[in-house]
Amino acid sequence: METLNYDVLEKSGYKGYILKEAPIKVLQFGEGNFLRAFVDYFFDVANEKAGFNGKVALVQPISQGLTKMINDQDGLYTLYLRGSENGQKVDEKRVISSCACCLNPYDADDYAKMVEISESDDLEIIASNTTEAGIAYDPECKFEDKPAASFPGKLTQMLYARFKAGKKGIVVLSCELIDNNGKELLKCVNQYIDQWGLGEDFKKWINEENIFCSTLVDRIVPGRIRDEEEVARLEKENGYHDNLIDVGEIFGVWIIEGPDGLEDRLPFKKAGVNVHVVPDVMPYKHRKVRILNGAHTGFVLGAYLSGQDIVRDCMHNENISGFMNKMLNEEVIPTLLDLDKNDLLEFAAAVKDRFNNPFVNHELLSISLNSTSKWKARNMPSFLQYIELNHKLPVCLTMSLAAYIAFYSTDVQELNDKGLVCKRPAGNTYTCNDDRWALEFYYDHRNDSDEDLVKAVLGNEKMWDQDLNKIDGLTDTVIADLKKIREDGVEAAYKSCL
Repeated sequence: METLNYDVLEKSGYKGYILKEAPIKVLQFGEGNFLRAFVDYFFDVANEKAGFNGKVALVQPISQGLTKMINDQDGLYTLYLRGSENGQKVDEKRVISSCACCLNPYDADDYAKMVEISESDDLEIIASNTTEAGIAYDPECKFEDKPAASFPGKLTQMLYARFKAGKKGIVVLSCELIDNNGKELLKCVNQYIDQWGLGEDFKKWINEENIFCSTLVDRIVPGRIRDEEEVARLEKENGYHDNLIDVGEIFGVWIIEGPDGLEDRLPFKKAGVNVHVVPDVMPYKHRKVRILNGAHTGFVLGAYLSGQDIVRDCMHNENISGFMNKMLNEEVIPTLLDLDKNDLLEFAAAVKDRFNNPFVNHELLSISLNSTSKWKARNMPSFLQYIELNHKLPVCLTMSLAAYIAFYSTDVQELNDKGLVCKRPAGNTYTCNDDRWALEFYYDHRNDSDEDLVKAVLGNEKMWDQDLNKIDGLTDTVIADLKKIREDGVEAAYKSCL
């Protein structure tokens, strides 16, 4: 079977939208599954729906990558967006044609091409996702390096070439998974300007003529399909072989922090996609952390003890899903005061669809990793703010805290190099993975009574930055909830909260 390219696609009879020729308007650092299922998808829809008429040049951020494979396919690849929307199974296929080429900057010719694109009048946007470690200042980088080893170093080199060519500033969209990613990237660029002595005029141009946007990205991207039989079936249906098949969930939202007027400068609003320019991205980060991530951490530990293994199955259990829904709707959403309530309810509804994704077997144990710090970051803010607003304990979040304690203390078997081994009521052992000090704490308290264990956990200021025993009524309530979990099982305990 022939490998996908424009000629092969035409022969296959594909009827979807394709844009073969257009100027390169986007330079993108990163060529992996996530960016191709997210950023390049949005630009592809913008070409179709908003007349953006722009291509993306991908840049391989390290010396090894997908450059040859992408170029062999003329930048084309098949994207499947799968999941559940309004309770209905969705499986959408789209051939993405927004990518013009991929460059390996460690090749001299490709480095020259990257500089040429940077100096182009057509270039409007630079996007990136070079992993969490990508936005880092490395003082060992030299301006003469072609390219600089770090991503901020490469970006500084390209922007300097653009500045020297006398071209206008551009929009930089940072998608790395760190807080204030755009601001941190700009900080690194300014450090290189100073280190490399590139001048005050260039620094002024960088900071006044360019827009470095912090952004929040949200789409689960499993990436390649691992089932060989499914791959063979899809290729037979498509009529071509595709080395770059990509898979993402149907839900996707991109929140971009930027000034007035930026939304009209970008093509996404006109395209009608779920991309929004806002003055401050942090409320949306709180929305994601406290609703999406907080829901996961809030119910999965107890759900696992009840005998569940997969997130999707939990959504079909009325007690577990009812517990999660009440926690989100009555205890979490009312504490998020910076966003419109209808927006929050819509996001929560989408979360329930995402958890019910028929294509993803999301294991509860994989979510349980580092649950001590996760509960503190994801659930504690809602828990404390609910108490502050209502002067009483949130029933579900308090039960969730008890379930967290139960997960780390149910029939403790041993502490080994892999983690804390416990045994759930259904009979099998499981391993808690967390910071070593947290695992050692639970192992040291493995023989405590429930009363003593709860007091020790709530009083551990290394865990919570405070003594939670001081919260009126909390200690006794968590003890009672833990006893209910031990004696009646988690599902009955969750049901008691409804």
